[in-house]
Amino acid sequence: MSTLPKKVELFANIAIIIVAILLAVVLVNRYILARFPQPNAVPEVQIRPGMKLSFPDVAWEKSRKTLLLVLSTNCKYCTESAPFYQQLVTRKGSRDDIRIVAVLPQKRDEAQKYLGDHGITVDQIRQAPPGAAYAKGTPTLIMVDSTGSIIESWMGKLPPEKQAEVLNHFLGEASGD
Repeated sequence: MSTLPKKVELFANIAIIIVAILLAVVLVNRYILARFPQPNAVPEVQIRPGMKLSFPDVAWEKSRKTLLLVLSTNCKYCTESAPFYQQLVTRKGSRDDIRIVAVLPQKRDEAQKYLGDHGITVDQIRQAPPGAAYAKGTPTLIMVDSTGSIIESWMGKLPPEKQAEVLNHFLGEASGD
């Protein structure tokens, strides 16, 4: 009988050591490793007019203005905003002085299907997470000039007055009006 208390004490000591190790790992991850940037992490930056946007494979100089549609196929508000994006495409028409580029985290073929299913025709599709365009979420619209400088940005499902603002900035000013 004298071995039972020793076994319980040994088991309790082992359990305490395991809990202490797990707690140490959690604390190190939360408070020490969090201070160092992760290799693939995109820095959190607030989108502001005048900021330069560096986005791979998008040639800003091809047009006077480019409107980035930062979307996701599983974003409810992106889908609900599809009629407005259709209106942007229709109003843009065949003009080549302005472009629309869709940025989605999904693979290109999935993004093409999503845009096609919603009647949204864009000039270019890029696969990247929203953070690559400094967007904190989807949908986000970012208007960029021919030098890659951000002119304006809008986030979320836009009310009618904000939709009119986007149309005015994108279509009105692009023709010099």
